[in-house]
Amino acid sequence: MKRQASGMARKEAVAGWLFISPWIAGFLIFAAGPIIASLALSFSYWDAITPPQFAGMANYRRLFSDPLLRRSLFNTVYYAVFAVPLGMCTALGLALLLNQKLRGMGIFRTLFYLPAVTSGVATYLLWMWLFNPQLGLINRFLRHFTSNPPLWLSSPDWAMPALIIMSLWGTGGAMLIFLAGLQNIPEQLYEAATIDGANNWKQFLHVTLPMLSPTIFFNLVMAVIGSFQVFSAAFVMTNGGPSNATLLYVLYLFQNAFMYFRLGYASAMAWLLFVIVLILTLFQFRTSKRWVHYG
Repeated sequence: MKRQASGMARKEAVAGWLFISPWIAGFLIFAAGPIIASLALSFSYWDAITPPQFAGMANYRRLFSDPLLRRSLFNTVYYAVFAVPLGMCTALGLALLLNQKLRGMGIFRTLFYLPAVTSGVATYLLWMWLFNPQLGLINRFLRHFTSNPPLWLSSPDWAMPALIIMSLWGTGGAMLIFLAGLQNIPEQLYEAATIDGANNWKQFLHVTLPMLSPTIFFNLVMAVIGSFQVFSAAFVMTNGGPSNATLLYVLYLFQNAFMYFRLGYASAMAWLLFVIVLILTLFQFRTSKRWVHYG
């Protein structure tokens, strides 16, 4: 019986490995392989045509002397500092509104979530038209209050705020997660708070936010990581301009890799970005013990 049981276990193990082997092969080929290759390339000069040449730490030393890299990193931090809290607050506000028990609420939830799944390039083209200084709907509305509305994407001072405003369009994903978190809060807590005399604002501060803190933490981590990986919006709408005002880090990495063919330097930039995002994520996990409440 023991031999038969061990034989069955061995067959099940083999079957399990066979079923998971396509995923393992895909991971090794399309994820682990490129990661290891990029680490090796970060220590070399490579233009994608001639064979790579070992460069030691030259690419990493260049990271600290490249003024455009510092500018792109500053622009990315600037974007993250404003886009992340604005997106989080907008998503939470929409979730609170859509958590009401009203007829037809499912339709409104669908409508507010749809922008998160629309095509990126089509959305960016739409926003480019909205931000048009002469014909855009935004400036046509603002001309009712001022005769000199912003130039938006054509202005170094307003191009980045335009991208930040546009980022609010895609808050439907975070809104949906917040909505799921709100619906998991027990109604008994609100009933007890009402009996204790707490108004709606106090219930939000002392019941909703603490119970929603794990969801807030998850959305915050994902939003910070996503804000450092923004590429397509800046690439399609401004291509880093005007005057490098919207030159985000990943866009500059793309330019080095596929426009200037400095693939070794671009690989070093990618690993620097990985370290920055890792440090920020670890910092958030470390500080979460102070404000995230489970159970």
